[in-house]
Amino acid sequence: MVTTSEPLEPSEASEPALSVRQVLTLERVLAGEPEVVAGAGQLDRPVRWVHVAEAPDVGVMLSGGEMVLTTGVLLAGDEDKQAEYIRSLHRAEAAAVVLGLGRAFPAPPDVMRRAAERCGLPMVVLHRPFPFAELTEEVQCRLVRRKFAAVSLSESVRTALTGLITAGAPLQRLLDEIASHSACPVVVTNLAHRVLATAGERSAVDDVLRDWERIARQAGGREGDGWIRAELGGRGERWGQIMLCGYRGDTATGRLLADRAAEALVLHRMLGGTSAHTWEEQSAQSLLTDLVSGVVPARQLLPRARAAGLPVNRRTFVPLVVRDGEADRLERVLRLLGLSGIVAELADGATAVLLSLARDQDAAVLAANFADRVRTESGSARTVVAAADARTAWDDVPAGLREAQHVADAVADSSAALDLPAVVRLKDVHLRGLIRLLRDDPQVQSFAERELDGLLSGADEDLLAVLRTYLASGRNKSRTAQLHHVSRPALYRRLEAIQGRLGVDLDDFEQAASVHIALLAHDAQQG
Repeated sequence: MVTTSEPLEPSEASEPALSVRQVLTLERVLAGEPEVVAGAGQLDRPVRWVHVAEAPDVGVMLSGGEMVLTTGVLLAGDEDKQAEYIRSLHRAEAAAVVLGLGRAFPAPPDVMRRAAERCGLPMVVLHRPFPFAELTEEVQCRLVRRKFAAVSLSESVRTALTGLITAGAPLQRLLDEIASHSACPVVVTNLAHRVLATAGERSAVDDVLRDWERIARQAGGREGDGWIRAELGGRGERWGQIMLCGYRGDTATGRLLADRAAEALVLHRMLGGTSAHTWEEQSAQSLLTDLVSGVVPARQLLPRARAAGLPVNRRTFVPLVVRDGEADRLERVLRLLGLSGIVAELADGATAVLLSLARDQDAAVLAANFADRVRTESGSARTVVAAADARTAWDDVPAGLREAQHVADAVADSSAALDLPAVVRLKDVHLRGLIRLLRDDPQVQSFAERELDGLLSGADEDLLAVLRTYLASGRNKSRTAQLHHVSRPALYRRLEAIQGRLGVDLDDFEQAASVHIALLAHDAQQG
């Protein structure tokens, strides 16, 4: 069991940035009756620190983001100094200036107010005497707590992700952990902004993917509104990015979280994870597996397909399943033929391919070209390319993939595979296809065992193989003898032994058909 540390509470890890506006709402500040006299449109600036200073040249001592508190005692009576004071704060990128009214300035000075308005620097005056030390203490404590929360979050995430990587967890498990900390959708893309993996609440992720083309374009520019990204790469090479989509916390904490996530994903990829597949292959496999299983409605998978780069608008879809075809080779064939599609390995040596064609393209011809090229690339005439009829509606794709998989399974390990067309369809598998559909029916299982009872002991595998070839070849004795490398007399003796064990006459069409059906059912049940 893999244990992970709990994410920080939202009140700590996701607390919004401490802005000028929020400082002004603090209870201690409200006691001073604050009034914003300039720069009201800039109150959402983040406050990095609070600094009490009376020196006219305070700007040279700032590094940006400070809220400067002053009584203006050294500025009174000199309007040039007052204007330059505001300009120096602006140059130093101070967050705001707070002037306590009193002996030096009984009312807000117009020169400072006008200068602050021109610079866009928030200027606040306090109408009641106020101990600056209390405000400094309050804000500094909050900032320190926020800094500690950010560091704790960073270490919490790093510890959790490192533990998962050490335990050999898959990519999806890491992304789920990241999403639990960020409380927003997480998306991993390649350099072309094609989605490789996602995590987070399903409905929120779907909303992101539904508008992914626009989001991806914006992602290439500046960050903002909770969209935070971190580059993925190593050894001088970039190969993708991770995005926090709509992160509700402050930007600095979100960026820290994205950086920790990126570090973990790079390490996971360098170590190879638990699979030899690339993330691109895993993405396609997840999508096609969900389509084949039917567990997730096809319409809900449409945003994922579009975000993965598969053309889906006004397209014709051709579901294919290839036996003895490696995913890398099939992807190479797609590129050579200039076809759009996704490829993923399924169970039992089958690989699914979903072609996406323009409506004016000939689906049958292109599927045949694909099959011919696959056989050429594999160098094996036994490579089976099974297909369902083309679909123009995305909702029909899952049924098409299941049909293609059924056809491929029906001809798997069949001695008749050499005589099949380039692209095998449902009409080409005849009785074998029907039996495979019914293989799990208890009555069909009982029928197969009853008909073949005399040959089902482990010692009779050779006779079963001869019977299988003899029936599949249309009871052609010469062909059967040739395929099993035996003489005709030797074959006759084996056929006599088979008939004796089963108590049937294989020259009788009905009895031979019954045995053939039973053998097909037996082979289908044995997989």
